[in-house]
Amino acid sequence: MSGVPLSSVPIIDLFAGPGGLGEGFSQLSGDVHRPFKICLSIEKDPAAHQTLLLRAFFRQFNPNLVPGGYYDVLRGSTTVESLFRAHPKEAEAARDEAWNATLGVAARDVVNARLRRALGDSKHWVLIGGPPCQAYSIAGRARNNGVTGYRPDKDHRQFLYVEYLQVIADNWPAVFVMENVKGLLSANVNGARLFEMILRDLQSPADALRREHRVFEPTRRAHQYRVLPLSAEYTGDSLDVRNYVVASERHGVPQARHRVILVGVRDDLGDMPAPTLPKVNQVAIARVIDDLPRLRSGLSRNDSTDRWLDTVTSAIHRRWLGTAGKKSGTKLERLIVRTVMELRPPKLDRGARFIEGNFTPQYAPRWYADRRLGGITHHQTRGHFDVDLHRYLFVSAFGHIHRRSPSLAEFPKDLLPAHDNVRYALTNGGYFSDRFRVQLSIRPASTITSHIAKDGHYYIHHDPSQCRSLTLREAARVQTFPDNYFFCGNRTAGYTQVGNAVPPLLAKSIASCVYGLLKNCGAA
Repeated sequence: MSGVPLSSVPIIDLFAGPGGLGEGFSQLSGDVHRPFKICLSIEKDPAAHQTLLLRAFFRQFNPNLVPGGYYDVLRGSTTVESLFRAHPKEAEAARDEAWNATLGVAARDVVNARLRRALGDSKHWVLIGGPPCQAYSIAGRARNNGVTGYRPDKDHRQFLYVEYLQVIADNWPAVFVMENVKGLLSANVNGARLFEMILRDLQSPADALRREHRVFEPTRRAHQYRVLPLSAEYTGDSLDVRNYVVASERHGVPQARHRVILVGVRDDLGDMPAPTLPKVNQVAIARVIDDLPRLRSGLSRNDSTDRWLDTVTSAIHRRWLGTAGKKSGTKLERLIVRTVMELRPPKLDRGARFIEGNFTPQYAPRWYADRRLGGITHHQTRGHFDVDLHRYLFVSAFGHIHRRSPSLAEFPKDLLPAHDNVRYALTNGGYFSDRFRVQLSIRPASTITSHIAKDGHYYIHHDPSQCRSLTLREAARVQTFPDNYFFCGNRTAGYTQVGNAVPPLLAKSIASCVYGLLKNCGAA
């Protein structure tokens, strides 16, 4: 039984990742029904595509009638293949919705055929998504600058947004939503500001494609778009880049994630005021992860509970503890000693793929929790080097005492990492000076990025007794994914998917703004 009425506005999701943006649109409740329906999601990464596919299957059912087999997949007691065999009609609909393809590689006529099959005869539909952002990001440009012969104008990632333009000009959606990293605002190509170029291109996709020596479907007249911001601080200056930055922590997301959000409205829909995202009080990370079971970190080599306990408790015999007290205060030293002396291994050790129980966060419990699941998925810790456990102990205790994360200059000398950038960071500061960052319990988390897949140093749990980085489920909670959202692939792939996603709760607020635009112009 489908839970989405036929009158819903179709959504096409490009560069979909695991589907965070689409999830927010699909979960919006309108006046009498859910106003949006995901008709097609396109993603090139195989693991993220499998996540999209499983979630597309979930959406084929009324929330109260999702088959028990779905939850069995999440618990690990059956396979996706078995679930799909038991529900072939819904599985086929999910396969139609989630497409594993690479824009710019897949033939244009094939892409357009899939879009038009998904859209049917709908006149008003919405395009969402954002091109991969590695080359836009500040960190990505810093890395690229160290590559001999690197030229931003020759990096195909910088111009994947042209594929987004191509889909617009071939199919002319009523509204589009484009998301990207804040680093886009300061990027330059051949001396020109990339953001202003993209803004002009999105306002007139046909002109942009002509400049790129591309053709587009000539069957309908070319349109212009008004590109609107969602910021409540909009000054009316369309070229003021600050207007297009959305600070997620101001809009109900427990994370200080700042992203560029561009909303394009087709010219024939009329001239309407820019919508604004509603502001809410900031949400501390503790309100979304502290209900989850306490776990211990793992050790990269020869891991066992006893060895973990010995490794952590050995801190009170190390020279660094005394120097930490001298530099950062005796309260810090006493907290570390008390934590170590009272340390007990967690009952659930390092966690598991599925942990049975009732886990409900303080914040937005109806959004996160699903009692039919009967537990939590993806709550497992990863392994760390022995010395990292002491670093995590120090950093989390420092955060508890000082209500901030320490810089490397405040580290005991014995805990400094043997890294080429440390000397520079100690002298000049810079991005490496916060190489180890605790997520303070009383504040929103820092931005979850795909780097979390490489190590957890930027994402240290605030509880000193756990000496670990965030689990995949904790990262997903910070990104506001519901607990019944399952990330396919291995743990590293899961972290990458979560780090690359748009927070679904933010996406839901964006969807509400878009729905308001469509209602104002009579298209919804």
